[in-house]
Amino acid sequence: MLTDPTIEALAARLEATGDYRVLRRLQVPGGNFIPMPHMKRAVFLDVETTGLDPNVDEIIELAMVPFWYEDSGRIAGMGIGRSELRQPQKPIPAEVARLTGITPDMVAGKTIDFMAAAQFAGDGLIVAHNAAFDRRFVERFCPQLANNRWACSLSEIPWAAHGFESAKLSLIGQAHGFFYDGHRAVNDCYAGIEVLSRSVPVGGTESAMKILLSSSNSRSWRCWAEGAPFEKKDLLKSRGYRWADGSDGRPRAWWIDLDEAGFHGEMAYLRSNIYGWSAQIHICELNALNRYSDRLNLMPYALPAN
Repeated sequence: MLTDPTIEALAARLEATGDYRVLRRLQVPGGNFIPMPHMKRAVFLDVETTGLDPNVDEIIELAMVPFWYEDSGRIAGMGIGRSELRQPQKPIPAEVARLTGITPDMVAGKTIDFMAAAQFAGDGLIVAHNAAFDRRFVERFCPQLANNRWACSLSEIPWAAHGFESAKLSLIGQAHGFFYDGHRAVNDCYAGIEVLSRSVPVGGTESAMKILLSSSNSRSWRCWAEGAPFEKKDLLKSRGYRWADGSDGRPRAWWIDLDEAGFHGEMAYLRSNIYGWSAQIHICELNALNRYSDRLNLMPYALPAN
């Protein structure tokens, strides 16, 4: 039987030809990491659910893996994660079972101790690879985590700008030379932390975690262009606005998320190119405490006539 050094040597020889690329299996840590006092604790979180609607569908798996990071963005280490299954009130759809690998037999009689999950997460940063999905489910079933800061490794890191063909977690991992067993939520958590520890672009000098922290610590603004003339819709769409039908209780209007630097310029554009008259719209400040949640505090914003 080949020893590990021999196998690694063979892999290196294959890669040296330039005709092969070898992926290494992601190794799960042993859990003996001891953090230094200056390090901060966070958890990477992932859920599997019976569907896509957080108001109707249910969590069937909740996984969290703790990790420690420095202000520089360096991830120092990670701990052993926890994963729990839960039997939903309605049967798991066959398509969900196929995608997640979680069958009705696996969840039969199982429950998630959400209070214990909140204690495990603590009051530190929560990271998810699609926080817009995970956070709304988690806050419905575990409202104790509503006051945590959340960050999204999917949307807050510009993967395409850094040369990645996809923001899918498994494909980012492959770009960095590793693979892992998918489907189960805890495996996605370990992979997510590993991705955050790697540089962007591949071979660069800045970690993905550093970029994520910079985004998480900043604020942005959501703007609803209420009452915009119908004939201006193509202009709004070309600038990245999306349509909201108002079914969530917020304005029925075209909306956009703006960073701090672009806010005042966009307000000037709306005033000059969309309205041309004195108008009042609504805006909302987004930060790590409310971003990706349903808890948005809308404020009126006046656009004076030119």
